[in-house]
Amino acid sequence: MLKGILSISGHSGLYKLVAESKNNIIVESLDTKKRFPVYSTAKVSSLEDIAIYTLEGDVPLKDIFKTISEKEEGGQAISAKASGNELKAYFEEILPDYDQDRVYVSDIKKVVLWYNTLLENDMLDFSEEAEGQSEESPENENK
Repeated sequence: MLKGILSISGHSGLYKLVAESKNNIIVESLDTKKRFPVYSTAKVSSLEDIAIYTLEGDVPLKDIFKTISEKEEGGQAISAKASGNELKAYFEEILPDYDQDRVYVSDIKKVVLWYNTLLENDMLDFSEEAEGQSEESPENENK
């Protein structure tokens, strides 16, 4: 679901990987739809590789997005412009055991902003996981 979706340090918003070459990658902004090269010196993070610290370990971003989607019944999350206390309270509902010492309000803002951006661009698809779970269900019924 998050494969090919990137966050680039120094650039706001999210980007879709369009092409790769030897010295750079070509990305397209999900907001403006403009394409531009990103060179190997830039700090690029794939949303697929990002996880949030909890007291028991790390939770992948896609799992957090799925929880937000379930809470909001497929709708928008809280605004990323909400106050720090509102964002913390919201995130506690989503991920009650998140590590409050290592997860900052700025991180929560990014998660909420990214979720809303992906939702607006119709890029949140949890059906792959749902299909995997439905295959397991018949086994559980037979027990």
